[in-house]
Amino acid sequence: MNTISVINALGQFAIGAISEFGAFGVFSIRVLKVLVTTQLKIEKVFAQALYIGVNSLSVVALTGATVGGVLALQSYEGLNRFGAADRFVGPLIFLSMVREFGPILSAVMVTGRAGSAMTAEIGSMKISEQLDALKTLNINTFQYLISPRIVASTIILPFLSIFCSICGITVGYLISIYVLGINSDLYVESIRAYVAISDITNGLIQATVFGFLLSMIGCYKGYYTDGGARGVGIATTESVVYACVTIFTAGYILSAFMFGPS
Repeated sequence: MNTISVINALGQFAIGAISEFGAFGVFSIRVLKVLVTTQLKIEKVFAQALYIGVNSLSVVALTGATVGGVLALQSYEGLNRFGAADRFVGPLIFLSMVREFGPILSAVMVTGRAGSAMTAEIGSMKISEQLDALKTLNINTFQYLISPRIVASTIILPFLSIFCSICGITVGYLISIYVLGINSDLYVESIRAYVAISDITNGLIQATVFGFLLSMIGCYKGYYTDGGARGVGIATTESVVYACVTIFTAGYILSAFMFGPS
C-alpha cells in the first residue's frame, strides 16, 4: 500500500511538472509571437526599465560591494597559504565578479524586488478581472503588459550586472590594497595579464539570459494566478523561488558552455 502511494505521488508530481512546463512553453510562444508581430510600446519599456533597473541600483550596489569585500578577504586567506596572494587575488576577484557574481547577484536581487512585483501586479489584475476588461476593450494584454516588462528586464540586466561587478571589484581593490597590504601595481598588472575581454562579454550574455528568464517566470505566474488574494501571495512566492532556481541552473549550464574545458 505504501509503495502504491509513493508511485501515485510520483506520478502526480510528474504530471503536474509536465503540465506546468507545457503551459509555460505555450506562454513563451505567445510572448515571442507578440514581440514579432505587434509594435512594442516604447514608453512602457522605458517605464519598466526605470522601475526594474534604476530603482534597483542601490540594492545591487550594496550586494556587489559586500561580496567583493568578502571575496578579497577569503581569497587572500586561501591563496596566502601558498604564497600566491599578491599575484592572484586581483584576477580572482575580477573574474568572479564579471563571470558569475555580477550577473547572478543582480538577477537574484531584481527577482526579489521587481520579479515578485511583476507577479503581484499582474496577478492582482487577473483576480480583479482587469485583464478581462482589457480584453473586452480589444487590448492585447501581452502587448500592453507582458512584452514591455520582458524587453525592459532583458535589456537592463546586463547594465545592472556591470554596475554590480564594478562595485564588487572596487571594494575588493580597496580591501586588498589598504587592508591586506597588497601592492597596487602588482594587483592591476595581474588583472591585465589574466583577464580577457571574453570573460566580460560572456558574463553580459549570462545577465541578458537571466533578465529574460526572470521576467518570463514573473509574468507567467502573475498571468495565470487564481484563488483570490491568497493565490496572489502563493504565485508571488512561487515566481521568486522558480526564478532563483532557474537562474542558478541556467548559470551552471551557461558557464559550462562558456568557461568549461574545450
